[in-house]
Amino acid sequence: MPGFAKRLEKARVAPTVALTVRARELRDAGKNVITLTIGEPDFATPPHAIEAAHAAALRGDTKYPPQDGTRALKQAVQRKYAREHGLEYGLDQIVVGNGGKQVIYDALLATVEDGDEVLIPTPFWSAYALMTHVVGGTPTYVSCPQNNGFRLRPEDLDAAITPRTRWLFLNFPNNPSGAACSRAELAALGEVMLKHPHVWILSDDMYEHMVYGGFEFATLAAVEPRLRDRILTVSGVSKTYAMTGWRIGFGVGPKDLIRAMANTQGQATAGVSTVGQAAAVAALDGPQELVAERAEIYRRRRDLVVDMLNAIPGIACHRPEGAFYVFPNVAGCLGRTSAGGKRIDTDENFAVALLEEQHVATVFGAAFGMSPYLRISYATDEASLEDGCRRIARFVAGLR
Repeated sequence: MPGFAKRLEKARVAPTVALTVRARELRDAGKNVITLTIGEPDFATPPHAIEAAHAAALRGDTKYPPQDGTRALKQAVQRKYAREHGLEYGLDQIVVGNGGKQVIYDALLATVEDGDEVLIPTPFWSAYALMTHVVGGTPTYVSCPQNNGFRLRPEDLDAAITPRTRWLFLNFPNNPSGAACSRAELAALGEVMLKHPHVWILSDDMYEHMVYGGFEFATLAAVEPRLRDRILTVSGVSKTYAMTGWRIGFGVGPKDLIRAMANTQGQATAGVSTVGQAAAVAALDGPQELVAERAEIYRRRRDLVVDMLNAIPGIACHRPEGAFYVFPNVAGCLGRTSAGGKRIDTDENFAVALLEEQHVATVFGAAFGMSPYLRISYATDEASLEDGCRRIARFVAGLR
């Protein structure tokens, strides 16, 4: 039998996916499983976005699209950044991908040589490191400790940069911690990056509209204009408008980088679904009231989960500023044995035993580069969240 490329050894399955698959297996076996693993809104796509996609299909907008995005969507992205952040981008500074993930992969593929370092603050979305490995880069990590609210400290950033550093990834609001950086905190990070002109900067703003308690979101390109020729800002419609399955993400940045990314995308998938892009135009240009309404629902869910988790002995949960995740510390539960006889020495032990014994699916913190934590997604209904937290409390109460 013919063999496989060595690069496949670097393309590991994300733990988030693996635990979700196990949860599905248990559910198929008749177990009542509560899945708190996947970052996917439980809301419906806005009706006007669906109607726009339908209308596009009916009028025959079903042919090959430009590989960097339709003019209509790129213009809608222009309006979004001008309206929300006061940023002006030309059409040649915008690329549309099959979700934000492809946009990030395009950027890495276009810029990273073997051995180049990609600086990733931890905890981090596991795809950053996995994609870096696949393209031949080396992920390097800088800790964002809980005692700093899981935010990146300028002095830690400065110390981590080397001559081989090719990219800095910033993701605030953060997956998995929910932490967000204020304008002043971003400005301090920007001052550091001005000292290192050889480094590209990725600002992954996918959760930009999910901030709570009066927190004001800011993006680095608006905070520090002197860095704009090195910043790729990535967002999309998946989280804000509950359009994960439509697979529409976009990046804005310097035109030479965007051109290179469009080229790499052209070698892989070419353009993005025309009807999906039509739906995205409607979402970006349409009524925005639902964005704030849904953010308030997420805020209530966050408070519910944080309060219930902090009432469990051995668990300490930081109250995050954004996204739809909490990242509780389970250090107080380690070194014990579950009611089902499983030894709990790591956060992975905790997550696996919790799934098998109480049928609650979470993701262990080591998958995001920081232990001993769990990531819990609250992008689901309050009844499921309450039940899930009660089951976690029962699981912890059974430890001995």
